[in-house]
Amino acid sequence: MLKERDLNQIDNLGINKDIIGKQLDRFKNGFPYMKLIRPATENDGIYVLKPHREKRYEETYDQGTVSHSITKFVPASGAASRMFKDLTSFYNEFDIDNDNFDSFVKDNGLKSVKEFFEKLYRFAFYNELMDTIENAGIKYDLLSENEKYKTVLKYLLTDVGLNYNNKPKGLLAFHFYYNKYRTAVSEHLVEGARYARQADGNVNIHFTISQEHRELFEELVDSKIDKYESDFNVKYNISYSYQSASTDTIAVDNNNEPFRNEDGSILFRPGGHGALIENLNKLEEDIIFIKNIDNVVPDFLKQNTIRYKKIIGGLLLTANRIINSYQSRIVAGDYTNDTIEAIEQFIEVQLSVILPKSYYQLDAEKKIEELKRILNRPLRVCGMVKNEGEPGGGPFWVKNKHGEISLQIVESAQVDMNNKDQKDIVSRSTHFNPVDIVCSFKDWSGVALDLNNFIDDNTGFISEKSKDGKTLKALEHPGLWNGAMSDWNTIFVEVPDTTFNPVKTVNDLLRPEHQSLSSTNSN
Repeated sequence: MLKERDLNQIDNLGINKDIIGKQLDRFKNGFPYMKLIRPATENDGIYVLKPHREKRYEETYDQGTVSHSITKFVPASGAASRMFKDLTSFYNEFDIDNDNFDSFVKDNGLKSVKEFFEKLYRFAFYNELMDTIENAGIKYDLLSENEKYKTVLKYLLTDVGLNYNNKPKGLLAFHFYYNKYRTAVSEHLVEGARYARQADGNVNIHFTISQEHRELFEELVDSKIDKYESDFNVKYNISYSYQSASTDTIAVDNNNEPFRNEDGSILFRPGGHGALIENLNKLEEDIIFIKNIDNVVPDFLKQNTIRYKKIIGGLLLTANRIINSYQSRIVAGDYTNDTIEAIEQFIEVQLSVILPKSYYQLDAEKKIEELKRILNRPLRVCGMVKNEGEPGGGPFWVKNKHGEISLQIVESAQVDMNNKDQKDIVSRSTHFNPVDIVCSFKDWSGVALDLNNFIDDNTGFISEKSKDGKTLKALEHPGLWNGAMSDWNTIFVEVPDTTFNPVKTVNDLLRPEHQSLSSTNSN
């Protein structure tokens, strides 16, 4: 099946050929569905904190920043092209000489395009876009309406103008501040200064990006960093990493044979955000916040976001302190039967890991080994938002490969929706995962754990794609906050929906949460 030049290509990518064999087997055999036990709900897997507890955890976090290093991990390689899918379709297909705008958008299901043009002036990029058109020598006001539509999109989406269709989402103008704007990256810099500031004034932010965009990111950060350091009295340490080619996965055709490019080489594709577990694994800080690039808000809404980041951070520090105490006592042999019972209760009540019946058949020595294994895991605290819309992926109780029932973040694609019982469990889901995570992966002695040891390889995805007009099947690694963190200790806590304001389409920037001016005119 694999030729000598295929093996050379695989070797040049830094991929172990045995892994390729396993990936090809996955295409043939698929991935097993997750076995949901029940949805995680209020006080059954999801903490709903009282005000006094929120205050205590917030204070715990503020105190903890004195002795702990912190970083903010932001997956930022996502292309903005998906934001402009409808606009791109309109730009490519609309005939300015023969089509009627209203009829065209209605007949083609492009209602969003109509809203975009009606509210164009409200986007943060409006002034820059109009200046770009003017600088190109175009008399915009003299254009026909149809010409205006095509001109706006030409200078917004393509490389003759702002080139938004080919830029990463983090570099787009998100929010307007009087006569200036901030990109998503800038909002993360501002936000990071407010809750990720260490005692020495340093703010560590790590962006995972595409290698070809590094210069653009560095140019943007360099143009803002002096002002923000002055405004917030901090010192930024900005670092970048790329999704390694060694985490790419092989693509196959409909016969599960390697999909080949026109030159005969095998097509490899990025393995999805789960591959970023390798990037996360290289960080050395004690506390690591994870948040997607597009989930940011203007200054007038930041306070709530900052507060709840501190709350989940304080909850992490509190749980970690107890875990480390128990671990050190086990290692030192300083425990009694009462200690064992206390650890069991902590694991089941606080960490939501339900020990299997087989555990209680073990002798004391083996029980201790099992408790030690469970405690010696990475820890994450995940904010969960109430699901006001359609039920979907989110927090569930799941039986894992160790026979334990534990908390997991599950995507709908991982569930057998043809199974009535499983579908019913999904329909009863009350919360979803907004990727609001704070984590720690050092053991009681301060040694970093290898995150590759805590992945459930059975939780990947197979999706259908196309290239050069041909259908192919692509494989994604277990998702970063799904199977890649399957064997982590997990705490879910409810956070308000005001902390979750993602931008998936360009018109999401028209929502009130992304529109109102803040009290500052900095950019």
